[in-house]
Amino acid sequence: MKPYPTASGGGHDDRTPPAAGVRPEILASWQRSQSLGIDREGAALPVVSDLDPDSRLIRAAAPVLDDLCERFSGVPATVALADSRANIVDRWGDPAGLELMDAASLVPGANVDERFMGTSSVSMVLSTRAPFVVVGHEHFLHGLKELTCMAAPVRDPVGGTLRGAVNLSVPRVLADPGMALVLQDATERIGERLLELSTARERELMRSFSRARERGGHAELNLGSGELSRLGGAAPRLAAQERLMLLERAVELISSAGEAFAEVPLAGSRVAVLRRRELHHGDAEGAAVEVSFEDTRGTGTPGPATATAPGGRPVPLLNRPAPAAEADAPGAAAEPLAAHAHADASLLLVGEPGVGRLAAEARGRLSLLSEAGIRLGTTLDMGRTAAELAEIAVPRFADLVVVDLVESVLTGDEPPPERLCPDVALRRVAAWAGEDARDTPIGGTDEPVGYPVGTPQARCLETGEPVTESVVTAALAGSAAGRGHPVDLLGEGVHSYLGAPLSARGSVLGLAGFYRHGRSRPYEQDDLTLAGELAARAAISVDNARRYRREHRASLTLQRSLLPHALPRLSTVDLASRYLPADTRAGVGGDWFDVIPLSGMRVALVVGDVPGNGLQAAATMGRLRTAVRTLAGLDLLPEEVLAHLDDLVSRTPDESADEQDPATGATCLYAVYDPVSCRCTAARAGHPPPAVLTPGGQARLIDLPAGPPLGLGGIQPYESAAVDLPTGSLLTMYTDGLLKESRGYGDTDARTGQLLASLNRAGPALEDVCDRITDVLHPGGPHDDVALLLARVHALPEDRVACWEFPSDSSVVARARALARAQLAAWNMSELDFSTGLVVSELVTNAVRYGGQGPVALRLLRDDSLICEVSDRSNSSPRIRRATTTEEGGRGLFLVAQYTKSWGARYMPQGKTVWAEQVPQPEQPAPETDEEALLAMFDDPG
Repeated sequence: MKPYPTASGGGHDDRTPPAAGVRPEILASWQRSQSLGIDREGAALPVVSDLDPDSRLIRAAAPVLDDLCERFSGVPATVALADSRANIVDRWGDPAGLELMDAASLVPGANVDERFMGTSSVSMVLSTRAPFVVVGHEHFLHGLKELTCMAAPVRDPVGGTLRGAVNLSVPRVLADPGMALVLQDATERIGERLLELSTARERELMRSFSRARERGGHAELNLGSGELSRLGGAAPRLAAQERLMLLERAVELISSAGEAFAEVPLAGSRVAVLRRRELHHGDAEGAAVEVSFEDTRGTGTPGPATATAPGGRPVPLLNRPAPAAEADAPGAAAEPLAAHAHADASLLLVGEPGVGRLAAEARGRLSLLSEAGIRLGTTLDMGRTAAELAEIAVPRFADLVVVDLVESVLTGDEPPPERLCPDVALRRVAAWAGEDARDTPIGGTDEPVGYPVGTPQARCLETGEPVTESVVTAALAGSAAGRGHPVDLLGEGVHSYLGAPLSARGSVLGLAGFYRHGRSRPYEQDDLTLAGELAARAAISVDNARRYRREHRASLTLQRSLLPHALPRLSTVDLASRYLPADTRAGVGGDWFDVIPLSGMRVALVVGDVPGNGLQAAATMGRLRTAVRTLAGLDLLPEEVLAHLDDLVSRTPDESADEQDPATGATCLYAVYDPVSCRCTAARAGHPPPAVLTPGGQARLIDLPAGPPLGLGGIQPYESAAVDLPTGSLLTMYTDGLLKESRGYGDTDARTGQLLASLNRAGPALEDVCDRITDVLHPGGPHDDVALLLARVHALPEDRVACWEFPSDSSVVARARALARAQLAAWNMSELDFSTGLVVSELVTNAVRYGGQGPVALRLLRDDSLICEVSDRSNSSPRIRRATTTEEGGRGLFLVAQYTKSWGARYMPQGKTVWAEQVPQPEQPAPETDEEALLAMFDDPG
């Protein structure tokens, strides 16, 4: 028990309620009381005159409270018992204290609810459904500030319903926290006595029904076997689902005051007829439900007759008429008199209406939890999960539900590990008041919300436990707390509120608020448990969605860093692309495309597809794309690139482990376009073939040899095919997701026909062509990830290409250099004379010396840069080496690397080509060559 708060400042005669030392929830209650216009000097309390002096609550509480007053004899203390509507039903205690209560109008029948009295211990207990202590300076009424009032709830053990509250008032100087513990023990004993009284009533009812069964030969339903055992013979067997239906309908009949008959259809054209019969024994009122079976095909026996009770009320017959002696037995139930009785009627259920209502509510809670287990978390979307929670709870558990989540949770970040502060940033993600309010605007949705200290929402976030309280809409107008409540939908009056934290894995992710209109159905202890369970299940789904969003964000960041940020700008190829994820919210998959400039103004076009999606698929895609770019830089043939990729995927991280590379089964299409020869060479590994549209022709698929997916290349080798592409041809490369109608392939031929038809209508703008293809094939979005790459190819003009062929003789070097200089002059690129002459001399000399006996070819290509290529018949690999000071040779390739932007070698089926690329810079004068520095780089170390 925490120490009582003490007031700071202000004397006993100070009429201004002090804010210092007052708990936030008390301040919130004060604000509500002030808004209601309650007079702090003397509140006018309504008095109820029709209290039942012999109610079960008083009979259960009187002996306990008598003992409590004896325990505090000698102390000026008073004890008051209030019912669930805040009416004082009885008082005990010191005579002087009772006189003070009379002076304050706290008489039996007086209503001490917050609406009339302001802040009091009883009103706080009935509002929060928990024990509460109001210290002297915290009272709203000035006349009570000399007292410390502590109150505890009285609960019915069956269902946890709040039956009332007991208040203990003592002078504040004599108050001790131990008194509150003694009071709670007393209220628990009152609850036990309520159970004993209920049990005694049930026992008397069962005796009456047992006597009726003995007279009528009734049977009982065996819930384990589903059989009706009766004294007169066998009864039909019931299936498990039929037993549940009969019991649920029987409970509804017992708890209903107006229904007497019910029919339940069963299998096999049978109908179970349920009949309700009231029974009285002393002050115990109950009902019995009998069941009989009829066949709708006319083979069953007719239903039981009814008799007229002495009061003129029709009563269904339970059994055959009892002898008069038995009917007049003391304590026996009033039996109906009739000449005929139903021989097949069987007793199904016995109980009191209140107990039946509790049983029905318990089944309703189980049904609600079962539905929550099925419906909650159907998607990995936090907003949808919150909406599902609200839709499940309305209208069976609440009339209005709002769900608020922590802002950091919505972005996928980790929630705070400790309890949340009241000023934590929240955002309302769902609000639902039922189908009837679907078109009613609910303000604040998808907007930030906040709860001041002292509000039930703030307490719920701080403690991490469900809380309940009354909500007075008039007191919320214009207040900070009112902005957290959907006041417009609640309407005027006092309503019940229950807040449950969304807690998962030790962290609070947000808050669910349940509202009930009016005060006819206040939230009870069982409701707190149910709301906590619903919120916990929703919180697990919200946390799963948060974790998924965090992983998705990491996957998306990784994928965006691995995919091309922008396609290269090339003079010989116009490019456009699309990447369409199957899940637009996730945006992460394993499909990729790439465009890689190669030597000789050639370009490599790549499209690939990795199985799966998410972080692993994105990482695998990045690994394959990096490997493709590395292999493309070696100027390998398309089939060789795929062979190396297949070898990379086939090798597992641990050769001894029985595992597969995540890239196993990936597909790839690799094509190389040469703008000089206008030829495209391509190979595929389990990938759909590309489509091509030539100028003036029809779109068609390119016939490529079908290679196996990556990781399965041992089945057969990869092969490539070459096709001539006239200038202006449109090459289309795509992943298989473009041809899928659903998760399966569907009619691939029909989808391919749609693709080719879209290409036939292609216009000059490639971006429009991309949009046309995706709109035709996937108007509602793809069912699988799609990568689409379009390339309109152009030939390099003949006036930008110069070729010569020389015999393999050292005398041709000078001639080759002269021809190159003449061509540079024709192209107005004389500023490259010196460097080009050096490059031509070195490359031709190496080709003559080491290139075999075949001819030597020299080719110059002009674009934004100048490319010099020298080809020979040798497959030897040129490399830069370090020449010593005394060596006369070995410096040629080093000089070529110094005077060019880049250089390299590519291999052909017969021979190789060594190339070097230079970028003209006429606006900047060429730097003077420092011969000494160049020679110094070859000095021997030391």
